[in-house]
Amino acid sequence: MKRTRFTDEQIIGILAEHEAGAKCADQCRKHGMSEGTFCDGKAQFGGMTASEAKRLKALEDENAK
Repeated sequence: MKRTRFTDEQIIGILAEHEAGAKCADQCRKHGMSEGTFCDGKAQFGGMTASEAKRLKALEDENAK
């Protein structure tokens, strides 16, 4: 499995900055990510907080067992 460059918490933080009014292209340039990665993160974590993402990850790990 490919290792991701950004953690879930980092992606959620970047998305929070975007929701606060920053433009997508500016965020991508600032953090060194592609717009495709940004859109994938938005699809996966849109509207979540870091604690909700941790809970989701724990449930996914438990279901994998």
